[in-house]
Amino acid sequence: MRLQGCTGENMTRTHLSSISGGAKGNQGFTMIEVLIVIVILAILMSIAIPGFSRWLPNYRLKGATRDFYSNIQLAKSLAIRDRANSVISFSGNAYTVARDGTPFKTMNLNDYGSGVSFDSGSTTDDIEFTSMGMTTNSSEVLVTLTNSKGTVRTVRIYPSGAASLQN
Repeated sequence: MRLQGCTGENMTRTHLSSISGGAKGNQGFTMIEVLIVIVILAILMSIAIPGFSRWLPNYRLKGATRDFYSNIQLAKSLAIRDRANSVISFSGNAYTVARDGTPFKTMNLNDYGSGVSFDSGSTTDDIEFTSMGMTTNSSEVLVTLTNSKGTVRTVRIYPSGAASLQN
């Protein structure tokens, strides 16, 4: 097949694309192409959403636990820096970090969603840090957080002021 006005040496991309029927220029997508993409996206979403909804409550619980652990470190560092006692006090599903009786930071576990809360077996006693960074408690304190799926995470605070995350 020979195109009129096109030889082997001067045949351009435009000529080749018009022969094969591809590269239609600026005409856009056909309705069938758009519908196929929408169907593929719908299938992918139907697979991804159930997995995401199972993953999200545990992710929120881990975030709340890490934030609580960080606030323990904050209370400890405030006590050492200011050479004054700092306290973490619990009230319902919230806790407050206070320095010399003045609230410094308040966190509410309801803000995390997914039913994150303090477990009923968890301590509700205040955790007080001295100017040496140690707690005034004579034994370790366990603070347990749970979510709507029943997953549990525990933060252990030792009398030395050290804290650790437990699964």
